[in-house]
Amino acid sequence: MKSLWAVVAMLALSGGAMAQDVESAPGALLRGLDKVAGTTTDIDLAIGETKDFGRLSVTLADCRYPVSDHSSNAFAHVTIADANSGAVAFDGWMIASSPALSAMDDPRYDVWVMRCTIPEAEGTEAAE
Repeated sequence: MKSLWAVVAMLALSGGAMAQDVESAPGALLRGLDKVAGTTTDIDLAIGETKDFGRLSVTLADCRYPVSDHSSNAFAHVTIADANSGAVAFDGWMIASSPALSAMDDPRYDVWVMRCTIPEAEGTEAAE
């Protein structure tokens, strides 16, 4: 039942984002938490790129953001698999403003999207 509500909520959120006009970014910044060690790691990915985080392999398929306000939200399509067994732990959209809405379920690790990587936005941040 929980997954049904997650899908309904994601459709509602993505419908609102689509009405705002969204664009795909060349990459995304995700954050990983090792719950045992108590450490966080930033995972900077380009579209189509895979990086390891602990025993997980994290692949970014797409990252979309509202055109009118690129810093307001990010929607990233991520596939997370166990690098040892190849079993997929998560395959779907993560939403930066609501990380618990569509979260990976793993006893040791959490991974969530922080923002899309937008070249002009990075230049602006660096100038500040």
